[in-house]
Amino acid sequence: MEQELRRKVKEAAREYYKEIFERKRDFDYIPPSGKLLGEEELLNMIDASLDMWLTAGRFNKEFETKFAKYLGVKYALSTNSGSSANLLALSALTSPKLGAKRLKKGDEVISVASGFPTTINPILQQGLIPVFVDCEVGTYNIDADKIEEAISPKTRAIFLAHTLGNSYDLDKIMSLAEKYNLWVIEDSCDALGGEYKGKKIGTIGHIGTFSFYPAHHLTMGEGGAVVTNDPLLYKIIMSFRDWGRDCCCPPGRDGVCGKRFSQQLGNLPYGYDHKYTYSHIGFNLKITDWQAALGCSQIEKLDRFLEIRRRNAELLTEKLQDLKDYLILPIIKEGVKPSWFGYLISVKEGLNFNKQEMVEYLETHGVGTRQLFAGNILRQPMFTNDEQIQFRIGNSKLLNSKGLNEELYAKLPNTEFIMNNTFWVGTFPALGEKEISKISDTIHSFIKKKCGAYN
Repeated sequence: MEQELRRKVKEAAREYYKEIFERKRDFDYIPPSGKLLGEEELLNMIDASLDMWLTAGRFNKEFETKFAKYLGVKYALSTNSGSSANLLALSALTSPKLGAKRLKKGDEVISVASGFPTTINPILQQGLIPVFVDCEVGTYNIDADKIEEAISPKTRAIFLAHTLGNSYDLDKIMSLAEKYNLWVIEDSCDALGGEYKGKKIGTIGHIGTFSFYPAHHLTMGEGGAVVTNDPLLYKIIMSFRDWGRDCCCPPGRDGVCGKRFSQQLGNLPYGYDHKYTYSHIGFNLKITDWQAALGCSQIEKLDRFLEIRRRNAELLTEKLQDLKDYLILPIIKEGVKPSWFGYLISVKEGLNFNKQEMVEYLETHGVGTRQLFAGNILRQPMFTNDEQIQFRIGNSKLLNSKGLNEELYAKLPNTEFIMNNTFWVGTFPALGEKEISKISDTIHSFIKKKCGAYN
């Protein structure tokens, strides 16, 4: 009876989808990002709703298994956002269970100022010191040649995002990590499916993080994941995600660990229920099974989504080649296979127009744009309004946000260039050659209007 009722509900939903959603989208305004959902996603979400389980359950287990297999890692843990994934990854490295390798307040973490704030926020939230290294124009990733000079005796980790799906130099970074005994977190929230020398981005460092926000390569609406090959880190990350519990038993299941009433931890009495024993000051950052059901459908389409994103980026590069006197197009280094989140463009200096003019023209002519997130995060109000934040720039002494000034900003010249000159347009799978051509035509039209002609 239950299966027949489910079949009827799904059949009605299938008709609803075809009537309401199954039609070709025409874009009057081409958004820089977006989701692409099909009938399968709707049916999976309904299936999860009919279970009425709500919290992480059978769909979550299926998704975590599929995601780990896709990336080729031992462990994948879902969480409620990519930002939470970053918070979990960094927090895990502060665990006492790591002994001498534990990050402690005042330790330093190498990162960049040009990116999304939730790569930096966990560093500050855990009482650590961000050390900002400048980026490269073209790849928009950290200049790996400048990392070593920024390392001090207090440096304990490297925490970097792969910018819009284009990988940084992992060989050099992992070599430095080994030399100086550093942790590496790959923020791969914008880079799912990208590769570095045949390995999936997010699987080469000690921990990888991912986001499933609607703008990303696959979506759960809200959602994210943390991955690792280290069994200890896996247990620690799970603990921080699940209220700080010491127990690894999933919600609704007791005794999986086999030690529920047979341990003495902390100063608790022997046999105190392991399900209510807490080894970390944690969070509750789990997802619902409804979100996981959506992810289970999306991951089956991921390779096709990536293929379209790459094709759209290649088309943009092909169509904008004749504007290289005016624009800097993305640079892909040897061994890197990007999974384009968006397509980055920089306006060269010394022209009779600037990025702001181009962006405004594109927006008013139906082409959506985005900045490279925070631009230079040291200029953001989160830094300028809080005089207590400590940080370093390269090999500088310890600095305080109270002393931020143009002289300090100038220590990150490429970051400043990116803030002033760089933006990105969309590559997401709902866009096709028609939309990519419109993006290109609109850019050409603007430059022709400003310059009269172009080479």
